[in-house]
Amino acid sequence: MNSEQQYIDLYKQARGIICEHSSDVMNAVRDEAFKRFASGGFPTRKVERYKYTDLQKLFEPDYGLNLNRLTIPVDPYKTFSCDVPNLSTSLYFVVNDHFYSQALPNAHLPEGVVIGSLREFATTPYYNRLAGKDGDAVTDLNTMLAQDGLYVYVPKNVKVDRAIQVINILKTPFKSPCLGGQQELSPKQGRQEGSLMVNRRVLIVLEEGAEIKLLFCDHAADDRNFLATQVIEAFVGDNAQLDLYCLEETHHKNVRVSNVYIDQQADSRVTHNVITLHNGVTRNKLDLTFSGEGAECHCYGCVIADKQQHVDNNTLITHRVPHCTSNELYKYVLDDKATGAFAGRVLVEHGAQKTASQMTNQNLTATKEARMYTQPMLEIYADDVKCAHGSTVGQLNDAALFYMRQRGISLNEAKVLLQNAFINEVIDKIELAPLRDRLHYLVEKRFRGELNKCEGCKLCK
Repeated sequence: MNSEQQYIDLYKQARGIICEHSSDVMNAVRDEAFKRFASGGFPTRKVERYKYTDLQKLFEPDYGLNLNRLTIPVDPYKTFSCDVPNLSTSLYFVVNDHFYSQALPNAHLPEGVVIGSLREFATTPYYNRLAGKDGDAVTDLNTMLAQDGLYVYVPKNVKVDRAIQVINILKTPFKSPCLGGQQELSPKQGRQEGSLMVNRRVLIVLEEGAEIKLLFCDHAADDRNFLATQVIEAFVGDNAQLDLYCLEETHHKNVRVSNVYIDQQADSRVTHNVITLHNGVTRNKLDLTFSGEGAECHCYGCVIADKQQHVDNNTLITHRVPHCTSNELYKYVLDDKATGAFAGRVLVEHGAQKTASQMTNQNLTATKEARMYTQPMLEIYADDVKCAHGSTVGQLNDAALFYMRQRGISLNEAKVLLQNAFINEVIDKIELAPLRDRLHYLVEKRFRGELNKCEGCKLCK
């Protein structure tokens, strides 16, 4: 059986249950997404944007789904604490795809700002407006099955001074290792005992002149197999500003496939920073479009992977209008038998004159078994542009290692120092100073093999 067939059968059997526990806005686009998914299925590795990650293999196992919205045995507001000093965020939680409506006392929002359940608040026409045009199989699958998620709305000329921190927690609704009641989750047979598939949706709407900083932190609270799909749609209005940071610290049993869609209007500014510290298999896709003149984006990514971890970042930045600026910097450090991939494409359409674009991908492979695939691309249909791209793959500099060892630094310590300096160029791009400082600390611990999770992170298990 093809990987997609089980999801086709599931949707046909459980469509009523899915819709019953969701909203009219989300339900209105399910059938159209299902038709596209059933017609095309998952792409093979012959498809250019998926040549480095085998989606059919990732989605082949039979995961359970919490379609009946069984209660998750965790209260994150009582069991989670984060000791990132002086960050002063407004803290919210999403457990699997369920938004916890209770906010902590420091979650003071300006008038008109909405941060809440997508199922309850999203009545706008924005939902699926970007993602629905993509034709991506994972996006269509997410649209078919997602029942809730996060909705962020900032009205015109409102600035949210306090950063918003959203903790995404993966947790199964089982209290014992024995799966037992898998049939309560979905009509599927549940061949992977205790495994769970989560489909999360995020919709961000910033009106003209609005500003917000969002930090998404992904954690896994159970030592089980998880498959998480996530679709983020962000609409950034004229002269608006969005800072979006995504930090993954899960475990080796987690598969994460995230598709991010961003539309920028005139004179808007977006910073997108994705950081992978711990994972199993991760596939991040970013599609960003300039729809208004004078806009700019800064897209950064850093990956630290070892053992047999796999991280694939794929970006497409489309310049549709003149006078826009894009900048990309992605860095990888791969150890053991880890695999990394970066494929970035900048598309400058006809008439998008005065475009400025820079794409850089730099990578370190610490062993002969580590593999890095890099593919920076420019596609330009305008003649008055300034565009450049480049990539490097190499190992630590022998001369630098020798220099440090001559001064009494051990070989392992020298490697840690050089790797840390290499990756910190991306961390330094983070504008939230307390978060930046904390990540410097976490990255160093990660290189030393000491980091299992954020210190101070207490999740119910």
